[in-house]
Amino acid sequence: MKQNHLKEIASVFFKLGSIAFGGPAAHIAMMDDEIVKKRKWITSQHFLDLIGATNLIPGPNSTEMTMHCGHERGGIKGMFVAGISFIFPAVVITMLFAWMYAEYGQLPEVEPFIYGIKPAVIAIILSAVYRLGKKALKTTTLGILGSITLIACLFGFHEILALFSCGLLGLALFLVKKPTSSLGIAPFLLINLSSLKTFLIFCKVGALLYGSGYVLFAFLDAELVATGLLTRQELIDAVAVGQFTPGPVLSTATFIGWQLNGFWGALAATIGIFLPSFVFVAILNPIMPKLRKSKSIAAFLDAVNIGAVAVIIAVCVEMGKDTLVDWRTTTIAIVSLIIVFGFKKLNSAFIVLGASFLGFILTLF
Repeated sequence: MKQNHLKEIASVFFKLGSIAFGGPAAHIAMMDDEIVKKRKWITSQHFLDLIGATNLIPGPNSTEMTMHCGHERGGIKGMFVAGISFIFPAVVITMLFAWMYAEYGQLPEVEPFIYGIKPAVIAIILSAVYRLGKKALKTTTLGILGSITLIACLFGFHEILALFSCGLLGLALFLVKKPTSSLGIAPFLLINLSSLKTFLIFCKVGALLYGSGYVLFAFLDAELVATGLLTRQELIDAVAVGQFTPGPVLSTATFIGWQLNGFWGALAATIGIFLPSFVFVAILNPIMPKLRKSKSIAAFLDAVNIGAVAVIIAVCVEMGKDTLVDWRTTTIAIVSLIIVFGFKKLNSAFIVLGASFLGFILTLF
């Protein structure tokens, strides 16, 4: 693979990892803007397929999407370069916070600087939903399936179950029309590794984790707090760091690893929680085009894709409830929406940085 491709991959995902606030839905929206719209590394349809597939395997969805995009551009080397470049900024920032926390027993005040980012992220997600939704909405039936999935998520139905249900229902409807179609089976493998205790704990979490940050909290509570390795307050602070730093929320592992065993604990925890995702993506990415060629699997993927768009909308609605709480955040969201849809060529990084500055200014009033 050409060296300049790897440099380009590293540059793109390091930038995204440095400014990607707001969780997986926001990260994927930024990737859609950067990879599909701006650089055209992959088609919108294939990007959608990867989103749907990523939602069905364990691990951090947006980080796995960076690995998929890197694989598409630079093969297996590109996968590693993309994933590591995206993770690296969050890990470094989190290590800094972890060191300060270990030294001084509290976290620095960062709320004024991220106040404006959250409402801007909603606008970025909505722009991606608009683009992805147009591609995913191929038939009226898919529109109905997507609507059902959205309603289910808004009423508290688990996102992963909603996606599986949507995909299986889409497959069932296809088989009713063409009952002679055959099914394809995708092999998914797990690997067992032996290393330090911290590495093993987080490798297990990374291999089994589905869903949101709340699920991560429950996993870590059972693995660390219940066994006496960490206090619940330390866990709460760790999750908070993962939420307000850019990049993947699973950088929480870096913070916890530092509290357990300093720098080497942070490194072991970070490698442990992200390593399974590299394995899953390395297995899944090469077989995705083959799965799309199967009509029955294609029907399943189409339904999962529209379901994934519905899940992103549901996430956006919940973010709006939590974020748009006063005139300042509402103003930032409206301005961001106007910019996102009015200046479509503007890179999302500038929107994030501009919203951060505007949010800081408005908090002074």
